[in-house]
Amino acid sequence: MYPDTTEAPSVPLAGGFLQLLLRGLLAGLIAGVLAGTVAFVIGEPHVEAAIALEEAAGDHGHTHGAAETEGHSHGEDALVSRSGQKAGLFLATTLAGLAFGAIYASVLHFARRHSARSGWSLALATAGLAWVVIEAVPFFKYPANPPAVGDPETVDQRTWLWLATVVLGLVAVAVAVVVRRALAGQELRTVRLVAPVLAFLAVVILGYLVLPAIDEVSDDFPATLLWEFRISSFTVQATLWSGLGAAFAFLTERADRRTVAA
Repeated sequence: MYPDTTEAPSVPLAGGFLQLLLRGLLAGLIAGVLAGTVAFVIGEPHVEAAIALEEAAGDHGHTHGAAETEGHSHGEDALVSRSGQKAGLFLATTLAGLAFGAIYASVLHFARRHSARSGWSLALATAGLAWVVIEAVPFFKYPANPPAVGDPETVDQRTWLWLATVVLGLVAVAVAVVVRRALAGQELRTVRLVAPVLAFLAVVILGYLVLPAIDEVSDDFPATLLWEFRISSFTVQATLWSGLGAAFAFLTERADRRTVAA
């Protein structure tokens, strides 16, 4: 007997909303654990280094005011110890994965009505677009900063500006989709591929020019540590969304194969 190597046919994303939701939660759980592991391995050393710099600056009287000192308490006076924060890291990424997984499944439930893609392909494409909107577009305008950077009094402003960049990413993706559909009959493939990308970049660049700049990094903060922290943060988010998309696509393919076998 030879093994059955036939591939399951590419079918649209099937299943009820509850089935997709459970699949999204499971995929989110897997992605959250993966992201937590990456954050612990490559992110925590940079956080420790930033906290050490902040505490050293405090010991030598180089604080930036009482408000900032209270906002960046990581030592014995912190409400949660560093050991507790490290343990809570996995809890935070897991909960984030579950939450994103539920939202992701809901978006897929809606998107499959407007797409002829196969289930696994739609899952990967949606995860990639979500990463672009939620992480990539905000990151290149307002990259993440380590604990020792940032004024607590501007937290609300920075939060609203981050939300504004997420909305900017959504608008840019929507414009790119509209351009792609408008050029669906175009004979030149290069035009069909490049035009949506250029439309996306044009919207994002215009939004970047309109949104205000925020630079709260002091001149004496090590540039290497700053960018190592930002790159690790970027990597964690990339792991979360790639893991979510890959896990959901894998579970979808397995469900499709069981359906075909039945």
